[in-house]
Amino acid sequence: MGFFDDLAARIEARDTMVCVGLDPDTDRLPDDVRDAELPRWQFNRRIIDATHEYAACYKPNAAFYEGPDGWRALNETIAYAHGKDVPVILDAKRGDIGNTARQYAAALDRADAITVNPYMGRDSLQPFLSREEKGVFVLCRTSNPGGKDFQNLELASYEEYLYEHVARRIAEWDEHGNVGLVVGATRPAELERVREIAPDLPFLVPGVGAQGGDVEAAVEHGRTVDGVGVVNSTRGIIFAGEDAERWDRVAGDAAKRLRDRLNEYR
Repeated sequence: MGFFDDLAARIEARDTMVCVGLDPDTDRLPDDVRDAELPRWQFNRRIIDATHEYAACYKPNAAFYEGPDGWRALNETIAYAHGKDVPVILDAKRGDIGNTARQYAAALDRADAITVNPYMGRDSLQPFLSREEKGVFVLCRTSNPGGKDFQNLELASYEEYLYEHVARRIAEWDEHGNVGLVVGATRPAELERVREIAPDLPFLVPGVGAQGGDVEAAVEHGRTVDGVGVVNSTRGIIFAGEDAERWDRVAGDAAKRLRDRLNEYR
């Protein structure tokens, strides 16, 4: 059993394709966890308690866990999510070569999957791709406005855009069935195009929350024919109750609403 088998089982069992981003911005943490030991972990624990029944997976972003206390909080978070039978994608966007790439890939000893950057080519991804039981989500067409600066450059030699070429090559490199693509919901036509190029690769689709991406397109094109794929929301869930006394309960309600909204199109 590999990561995508586990993810498929979770999606089916909980009837959800919601990926909850766990980015505990220390400037936005509620007062009742701010002074606790490992406040980021305490925040995540309560978010997981409130959202796990609606979550297909969790996605902590490594940038929010820098420093010794942060890494401790991340390890506790991953272990706690696993205790709820929810897989974890580490959003690290790694991409380097040689020994550095192998060290980055060691993060998969803890998480179930990771996001990576393909800019440096196949050898930079090989330490991740070779971990057959782990998932690897490769950046393809990202949800941010600046993604077009490079991803939409037209390649004369191939008569296609760079993001299309990335999708095509990554599909060719999926030797172990453990590769997916990151494709944003803010560009629905391009999301559809990537699905045409890579019909068998599961997508991690960001951008439906605070970025206002296309929910229907995220569901229609984000899944493989077997229904494997997840749609991420971070701030729209974990900070939905930022000013509320029971902020964790509000987060749980937000996760449920997103699950139900996505399921309208499944």
